[in-house]
Amino acid sequence: MYVKPDRVIDARGSYCPGPLMEMIKAYKQAKIGEVISVYSTDAGTKKDAPAWIAKSGQELVGVFEREGYYEIVMRKVK
Repeated sequence: MYVKPDRVIDARGSYCPGPLMEMIKAYKQAKIGEVISVYSTDAGTKKDAPAWIAKSGQELVGVFEREGYYEIVMRKVK
């Protein structure tokens, strides 16, 4: 099931920790219940972002391999 994000951060071409920092910035601005999607070409993001999402107590909706990039989707729960 695909969840339509409320915010999309296109961090393709940016290297770690850039995509993660962009995701955290969007998280801080988001309201509870909002879904944030990050596009990244940095393979490290597919491990780093889910680790931060778990550590911060948010919901990992999914990590998807798209054509030429990764999409990490999270929901702000608190």
